[in-house]
Amino acid sequence: MFSYIIYLAALSMLAGSAATSQNFSSSGEMNITSCPITYYGQMYEKVYVAFNASRFAVCFKGLYKPGIKNDCILMSGGTADRGGLAVLAREIPTGSGVHRLLPNLKHAGKCVNVIPLKDSQQSEIEQVELGNFGTQAILAIKTYSGYTHVDVEADAQVNGLTVSKQIFQTNETNTGVITDISGCRLSGEVYKTNTTVRYPNICSTVTCDVSGVATAISDCGPLEHCDGNGSCVLNHMCTATGSTVIDFAGRVHSVQDRCGYMLFRSSLIPGFQVLGMFQERRRRDVSFMERVMLELASGVQISLEQGSRVLVNNSLVKLSATAMMVDSVELSKDQSGVTAKISAFNYTASVLFDGSTALIHMKGPRGTHVHGLCGNPSRTLSEEKVSEQSPTGCETQYVDLVDPTINCNATTKWCNLLKQAPFTACNMYIDPEPFIAACTQMLCNYPPVDGLKCQFLEAYIRSCSIHHNITVEGWKSQTGCSAFRQDSCQDRFCSDHEFCGVRSYSGRTGCICRAIFASKYQSTSSFGEPTACAHKAASLTLAKCLLEDKAIDFSVLHLNDEACKGEMDNKTHMVTFNFDSNNPCGTVVMANNSQIIYKNTIMTRNSSTFDMINRHNPVHIDFSCFYSKPDIKNLGFKLKDSSVTQRIASGEWIYNLTMKAYSSPETNEAFQVKDDVQVDQKIWVKLKTEGLDDKMVVAVTDSCWATDQPAETGTLRYDLIINGCPNPADSTVKVEDNGWGTSNSFSFNTFQFIGTNGQVFLHCKVELCVRKGNVCIPRCGQAERRRRSALSKNKDENPALIQLAWTY
Repeated sequence: MFSYIIYLAALSMLAGSAATSQNFSSSGEMNITSCPITYYGQMYEKVYVAFNASRFAVCFKGLYKPGIKNDCILMSGGTADRGGLAVLAREIPTGSGVHRLLPNLKHAGKCVNVIPLKDSQQSEIEQVELGNFGTQAILAIKTYSGYTHVDVEADAQVNGLTVSKQIFQTNETNTGVITDISGCRLSGEVYKTNTTVRYPNICSTVTCDVSGVATAISDCGPLEHCDGNGSCVLNHMCTATGSTVIDFAGRVHSVQDRCGYMLFRSSLIPGFQVLGMFQERRRRDVSFMERVMLELASGVQISLEQGSRVLVNNSLVKLSATAMMVDSVELSKDQSGVTAKISAFNYTASVLFDGSTALIHMKGPRGTHVHGLCGNPSRTLSEEKVSEQSPTGCETQYVDLVDPTINCNATTKWCNLLKQAPFTACNMYIDPEPFIAACTQMLCNYPPVDGLKCQFLEAYIRSCSIHHNITVEGWKSQTGCSAFRQDSCQDRFCSDHEFCGVRSYSGRTGCICRAIFASKYQSTSSFGEPTACAHKAASLTLAKCLLEDKAIDFSVLHLNDEACKGEMDNKTHMVTFNFDSNNPCGTVVMANNSQIIYKNTIMTRNSSTFDMINRHNPVHIDFSCFYSKPDIKNLGFKLKDSSVTQRIASGEWIYNLTMKAYSSPETNEAFQVKDDVQVDQKIWVKLKTEGLDDKMVVAVTDSCWATDQPAETGTLRYDLIINGCPNPADSTVKVEDNGWGTSNSFSFNTFQFIGTNGQVFLHCKVELCVRKGNVCIPRCGQAERRRRSALSKNKDENPALIQLAWTY
């Protein structure tokens, strides 16, 4: 004990240099920022002291409570029931008496927290000291004559569990004792200093050195995984999404062209290889993973394509969640996409493809014979190109105009969400940096359409789930990806020159023209190939996706004879209109300079008396054997009034009511009168009141309807909102926040009245409703009648009418 006496002597010389001093009775919270304590690998800047059933507790996460996961030191306190705190700061060099007594202390002492304990008679009972030795710490205990117990117990707890318990006799503590409270923490586990622990279940060894620093060394290589039984096995995950391939080691490869590449090949599964085919979408200069091909040793080829379609040697096969064996490959399909699995020699390789992202997972005993973009780092991107599976001209590079809507700074911030909760649940298993790099690279060069922003987050979540069986909950709602559905294109077949995406003007999913295909026709404003002539016959073939780009539905088109409609090829999605002498389809025969001209016209069908509106542009395309001139009546229109405001006096309320039209829900700028709006374009209308107390009343949009005349009772009327709810016959109408406050909004896809070529006037009736619970909020469905009855007792009897018009 001689060394401790030297230590106390050193402390006694510091008695007048206390940086802080504080007294407490029963319990107290103390700031020790000036002398923090590292307790079993965790540094703390506060201590919580309390007396409990003759025990004295020093805790670091809060006051001591039995059963609570806290870091505490519980000691016998004798008759002490009050105390104080003093912080003493002075260097205690290595080699001092303390270090000789505790040779594992490798750092000099910086400062000491001294806690003297007294009884109700102010008699000294016990003194507790916590010493800062860098990453290490010591506990010192000294008792005085007033301490009546036989011994002193010191129970060191971490997370409520005892990690060290010591009992000292009073003949020892009367002189003074010290003990080391240093240790390490790693992945939630606690270790004593100067110890090494082997964990066969994770194939790792953890060492806590004498300085309190923990290190973990894995037996497994970077591409291996512990099987839980002490053995390292292959556990590779390769992700191909967008134009990037993230290989087994986390390297990112970017594909710039539209060729085929070897993704995976291994001698561990002889004869099996996975190829990835890339193709452009909306831009010619950005490629996407579009198809995955599996080649087997038997010569069988399995193609995983868009819409979760599967071709085996070019023949379509139908899949379900029940696995189907094709040669040596097990195929199945669910909402996540199509999965192909093959096993050989204790190795298993699986490929999941959802039409946008391919996940290649390989498991088995140790081995490194993996080639392709997913594996071999020594080969270049060009060396992995598969010429026999690449179309002619796929290497051609294009440079399109920069998209001004792309905000790379916002994109970078979005992609870095992968390092935040809830994605952090996967960060220690799957490095997010390669996925962030792939996400940023794509979205800084391509607009965030078709759910692309959410696609990269989904790819990371799925990689984590397949690789480590970890499920991340709530990520879609927290990131605003709730509306994103990777399976929205499942079972939708698009031709080779199309891809499945979301149309910007209508918000609907459909087959959209690829950029290179569409560019052939954009310069001539045509919709397909030139007229093909034969003897007394002609045919005109149009691309369905080009028509739909202009909000034209081919099914409503016909020739001069309404019975002659276009026929669509189910494989190419090309629509052909034709006539001949046997089926003239209303063809007009004319003579011109001794030539016979056979002429017909593609047009929109006449409306029936039951049709009131349509959401398709009218079409008038003349074609003949000698001349074909598209004449599209592209029904663009301008808003006559993009913003209308009325000042309204109703009873005791005087307020302004404004109705504005917007091009998107996020923008704060209304349509300008000069702006063109297309038929079937989604627009948002906001109704806002000013001058109302939202704690007393709310605004309820009771109804909105369109007429062909300025008067609200026009000849033609089409309802958008009925009794506060969307017209159930029009799926494009969405109503937001109706009856919640003093403003609300709704959206719909624009239209024209059939048989008219003038203006469309939008009318809305807005009621004020006195707040009483949720009675003002429309209940769409069976409860509507009850709501209307309750609302009539609270509503304003003078509803306001407001009008917004657009013109063709």
